Amino acid sequence: MENDLNILSTKSGFNTALRHFKAVTGYVPELSGGTNLADLVNESIEDGAVQRFQVKAIVNSLLVDKLGYEFKSHNLEESIENAKPISETVSEWGNLHIILAYFHPQTGLIVINSKNEAQWESILPLTRDELIVVYSGPVENEIDRALLKSSIDDFLSLLYGKKVKPKKEYIGERREEVREAVREAVPVAAPKRRVTPRYSIQVTNELFHNGNVEAWKKIVESFTNKYVGLEVLIWYENERINDINALFKWGKVKHGGLIFFSVAGENIKDVSKLQRYLFEGASPRFEVFLRGGIGQVLDLF
Repeated sequence: MENDLNILSTKSGFNTALRHFKAVTGYVPELSGGTNLADLVNESIEDGAVQRFQVKAIVNSLLVDKLGYEFKSHNLEESIENAKPISETVSEWGNLHIILAYFHPQTGLIVINSKNEAQWESILPLTRDELIVVYSGPVENEIDRALLKSSIDDFLSLLYGKKVKPKKEYIGERREEVREAVREAVPVAAPKRRVTPRYSIQVTNELFHNGNVEAWKKIVESFTNKYVGLEVLIWYENERINDINALFKWGKVKHGGLIFFSVAGENIKDVSKLQRYLFEGASPRFEVFLRGGIGQVLDLF
């Protein structure tokens, strides 16, 4: 027990813990109003208010300890590539929140609102034998524990393409969550921007120097020129990097260091190709991206 509070022994650790507590307590009123925790967490991550490493603690403290959700760990028996039928069916379960937690091998723990098809896209495809945890809890009124357990089993059946006849207790009255009600009140709703998980790029050059910086600028410029409206977000040590030059200052990132990126926007494409180019741009082979005149955009995508 004596080591449990070590994080509070430094100013930075104390401030990290304080920000975490504020985020968690800030969710409680909205959860009481019927909002899905996965929606809140993903919005906070997108805004930079919460970091990925905090998600596990948030889920455990709120879904398990405070709200008493039923949950079940499960290793996938087959790969899942299409979630549209799943989200459409679960969207009819108005009395329940079904939250899926997926342990991404690079990004970490990702939680999704299973009724939100756009959030599914951030984790698909799911590969056989990978670990997921399914949480089930009431949207508002208390629900029998046996029914919550049954809903998890039914959800797993849906996951594998089986037909499920929902119990009337799942459905309840037709009720949209707060955010959906707000969207439908607007005649023309703006499409919701989605953000991919963070993908890691390991620096294989002896130093992420000015040449690597310029290569990354060229690669990102080519990508955003091809896919107007998409944005490449860059992260280092859980800090959002708004200026790629900052990665070179004072020899900040050395050989073996990890830089992360994600892509935000609608209709996201070519992320794997972008990842491959950024890896090359962080390697001794960066010079291939420095060709072309000043102001000339590379045709990479």
